Amino acid sequence: MPVSISNLRSNPKTSTYENGPVPQARRPHRSYSLVPFTMRLLEAVLLAYSTSLSSVLAATHEIWWDITYLNANPDGLHERRVIGINGTWPPPPIELSSNDTLLVHAHNSLDVPTSLHHHGMFFPNRTYFDGAVGVSQCGIPPGESFTYEVPVFESAQWGTYWIHAHASGQYVDGLRGPVVVHHKDAAGESLEAHRSSYDDEMTVVLADWYHDEHSVNNAKFLSRWNPGGAEPVPESSLIYFTANGTNIPGFNENTTLNFVPGKTYRLRVINTSALAMFYFWIDGHEMRIIEVDGTDVVEAPTPLLTLTVAQRYSVLVTARNDTSQNFFVHANMDAEMFDFIPDGLELNMTSSITYSANAPMAPEQTMDDYDSMPWDTTFKPLEPMTLPNPTKELELGVFFDTMDNGINRGMFNNVTWNVPIVPSTISALTMGEDASVANVYGPNAEVLQYGEIVQMTVVNWDDGKHPFHLHGHKFAIMHRSDDVTSDDPAVNPPFDNNQVNPIWRDTVQIEGGGSVTIRWQADNPGAWLFHCHIEWHLEAGLAWVFLEAPNVMQQWTKPPQYYFDQCKMLGVPISGNAAGHNSTTDLSGLTIGPFPQKLGWNAKGIGAMIGCVLSALLGIATVIWYSTGPGKDAGDD
Repeated sequence: MPVSISNLRSNPKTSTYENGPVPQARRPHRSYSLVPFTMRLLEAVLLAYSTSLSSVLAATHEIWWDITYLNANPDGLHERRVIGINGTWPPPPIELSSNDTLLVHAHNSLDVPTSLHHHGMFFPNRTYFDGAVGVSQCGIPPGESFTYEVPVFESAQWGTYWIHAHASGQYVDGLRGPVVVHHKDAAGESLEAHRSSYDDEMTVVLADWYHDEHSVNNAKFLSRWNPGGAEPVPESSLIYFTANGTNIPGFNENTTLNFVPGKTYRLRVINTSALAMFYFWIDGHEMRIIEVDGTDVVEAPTPLLTLTVAQRYSVLVTARNDTSQNFFVHANMDAEMFDFIPDGLELNMTSSITYSANAPMAPEQTMDDYDSMPWDTTFKPLEPMTLPNPTKELELGVFFDTMDNGINRGMFNNVTWNVPIVPSTISALTMGEDASVANVYGPNAEVLQYGEIVQMTVVNWDDGKHPFHLHGHKFAIMHRSDDVTSDDPAVNPPFDNNQVNPIWRDTVQIEGGGSVTIRWQADNPGAWLFHCHIEWHLEAGLAWVFLEAPNVMQQWTKPPQYYFDQCKMLGVPISGNAAGHNSTTDLSGLTIGPFPQKLGWNAKGIGAMIGCVLSALLGIATVIWYSTGPGKDAGDD
């Protein structure tokens, strides 16, 4: 039976939280005529009666993380300060069951605020746990603790995810790691869609690596001395592996995956980079894709994986039947993502598959065609999903330009985003009826009504590739174009509004000059960030905020008191619009802009031209005076 769009995200039940019953963002299968809001609210209240059952069925998986600085040298080229957990780096992997509620007790031992974002998780009625500083929360002050509740069971999620800082680019400095949610029934038995097809599983973590800290690189990036906006290029890349909830020691050529002949392995591959896109393959072995960003898909063979920042795939790999050779694992960075290639940068990183410690390495193979992976639009979810027609359509244009302050910034529809003073979640909860006014949240914000079917086309007018991530949801990819100006249907196919069973994911890459059309239902009240997941581009303002059903949020979203207390500790107002004012128009104090440079003459340009002309005339007059003026002897010629 097809699954409706509303059934994609979470169970048709409610949950209990410390402030009483909260309505589940997901609703049972239904038709998609627009129902009055009061009826939806009544439905949510009725669903709340299943709260107790939900709480009983869900187990609690708790971890305690002390976020600390320490030194590490993972690429063997340069020791530097990194951000780790409990005095170790990389952070420990997280593995749990789809029956669990994950509690991450995070203590901030840094000297700056921090936060944690569980990438790909939905957080129904808990948008304040999403971790995006300035949107979801204020940040964890130094010396303070914050407990993130991730309602995995309530969201009905499983698959491959990751956790990372969402404050001041700290994940670039190492605060990032894999999260694996195993699909199980109430008795703990596996419900993994492809479980009968593999014997064991391991996780592959890919990352770019910088020798300078994020703050140093970002200051150079967002500088008048970098008017073209060239992103910081990493000094190296990293591969490491995890298994059974533990990091396998070593990186790159100093680590390996041990294969047993004849067994089939599920490899969960995650790109946790700040900038780099990777091409991943294994010499002498075939791969079959079975999962895309937490969505189980029909098995699809591929010679390699193309992973942009933040994307995840699971592949099945069957081991060979002999132990006479070991094989290279390749993770090659895409050179097109970099404005320049520094001397000494190794784009092609390798690790290995080991059958026998005494066996030689098989001859290294090259990949002739990096474009051989199928488009993600060709993947089909195992559980078909129906798609209603959109009730709201949006278009965002992606631009980069040198602004009126001389700094290159990213923009949607020619407007750049700045982090609000007051997190958008707090504004939505405290502005009353005015919370439905988009201007309350500052530039680059859109208010969505509860239950709307949103279709958004993002057109990338920039030359570079961009990976876009939507918090709080998966979306269906309805259309993809590699060149919106082309008449070739192979690269710019016609839009098919009636396609059956499109792929659902939470991070999608858009080619330079291309576009993507995505569709989702606004059934998860909260403040959800949509942004380019290249960290430097988020810092440059390539972001948008969706406010889903602020009126519903005010009824059912109840952050814990310490959430507000920590804002006060950081000097952040706990009410008002993005600037902290009880107004729909007064955003004084909030950073707005910079703005694209205007063509034609303005006061600064006229003043500069007059100054240049006067300087030139003065220089010419000086030359003439010295060459013909008084005191020049005739014999000087």
